[in-house]
Amino acid sequence: MPDPALSGARRAAVIGSGFGGLALAIRLQAAGFATTVFEKRDKPGGRAYVYQQDGFTFDGGPTVITDPTCLEEVFAAAGKRLEDYVELIPVAPFYRLLWEDGAQFDYVNDQAALDAQIAAFSQKDVEGYRRFLAYSTAVFEEGYLKLGAVPFLHVSDMIKAGPNLMKLQAWRSVYSMVSTFIENEHLREAFSFHSLLVGGNPFSTSSIYALIHALERKWGVFFPRGGTGALVAGMVRLFEEIGGTIRLSCPVDEIVIAGDRATGVRLEGGEMLPFDLVASNADVVHTYRTLMRGSARGRSYGKSLAAKRHSMSLFVTYFGANRTWDHLQHHTVLFGPRYKGLVNEIFSGPDVPEDFSLYLHAPTVTDPSLAPEGCTAFYVLSPVPHLGKADIDWDKEAPLYRDRILASLERRLLPGLTDALVTSRVLTPFGFRDELNAHLGSAFSVEPILTQSAWFRPHNRDDKIANLYITGAGTHPGAGVPGVVGSAKATASLIVADFAGAQA
Repeated sequence: MPDPALSGARRAAVIGSGFGGLALAIRLQAAGFATTVFEKRDKPGGRAYVYQQDGFTFDGGPTVITDPTCLEEVFAAAGKRLEDYVELIPVAPFYRLLWEDGAQFDYVNDQAALDAQIAAFSQKDVEGYRRFLAYSTAVFEEGYLKLGAVPFLHVSDMIKAGPNLMKLQAWRSVYSMVSTFIENEHLREAFSFHSLLVGGNPFSTSSIYALIHALERKWGVFFPRGGTGALVAGMVRLFEEIGGTIRLSCPVDEIVIAGDRATGVRLEGGEMLPFDLVASNADVVHTYRTLMRGSARGRSYGKSLAAKRHSMSLFVTYFGANRTWDHLQHHTVLFGPRYKGLVNEIFSGPDVPEDFSLYLHAPTVTDPSLAPEGCTAFYVLSPVPHLGKADIDWDKEAPLYRDRILASLERRLLPGLTDALVTSRVLTPFGFRDELNAHLGSAFSVEPILTQSAWFRPHNRDDKIANLYITGAGTHPGAGVPGVVGSAKATASLIVADFAGAQA
């Protein structure tokens, strides 16, 4: 329940309890706003929803924590310590990468070990990798440390950042930039696939997103004990401890707009609740086109957002096995027989490609408590076109596609999987559309190309509705846990400054 001491505080509504929504809600509550989070589903987390099935715990979405400091800042804003709420366990190697020809690369945070593995592919690429790392570090410092939590509200903000971004050749794609340093094709794939983790095509996403490599090298890769859901639970616990309110199974039907102000939210069922400000962690197209359908701003900007390029969708299979595999790593990337051709079909359709590249998450390698004793919990995701690019009946296609993926895993990595399989479930583009309100079933919102990044992305504060704010993957800086937590920091700073000015 809200702290009685805040009874006279400004009232803030946050729609959606993903990482961006929770991080924003904590910051606002800690800053003195009486904050209520509204969540459509029966559990918090958004894309980080948790499924319990047949004794297995399956994290619904994000599984890679790469910047613990951004999370530490959220807890510190409320005078607390992250480590008192959740334990982050280092994962090594970060990823094991496998190719169809039998090649293997363990992506570790050890320069000598990386050099030796790179040399096994191509001796001359050892020095090329060093130069790529230097480039990635420069982009990381400029694009993430300096600008990652700074709102881009005006074109002048982009103009100021422009010279440095151009100096870093931001107009080039991630793959193109990697290729200027590295010649071996397997290594080019190893150091360019990261943009897919935030919904970007390596062949069209700005080279600025090469910063993900340096980000991982700086802090490492972590996994919360108890799963990503344990981190969500820790954030909810903190939020409630400092007086915040979270309402589950409580979908918002409409953001009520009067003139150039948001006056509150109307819940499904008709209950109208007044607020001094509204912040949405929902999908940006859903926010404007559906939740703001009663306003001219919502209708016009919603139409504009729907017309933008949106990231691909995902097909996710969660499954449990009644055995373990000694050679298994926490994170494995299994590249298919094609790279560029496959990626381009994922982003352009018009069908689901026959082949696939897969990301396999095996959290019980790090935390066996997520499955019954002697068992292994998995999820495997395959990027697929969003519903606007491929008109697929996923209710019909899902079982067939799942079986193809599991057969591939059995052939390449998990011998005996068919006999060991004890439970499974899937999340298709239909689930992203219907459960998460994601436009076209896109898994990462607006595609992170240069002309849809920074100032060109939906702003953290609406341009017309003075007290309407956005957080999460659809606004600056973008998708991924560090991105959405950074968006919350940027949005919170705007809200605090706006209302401090109003009170002054």
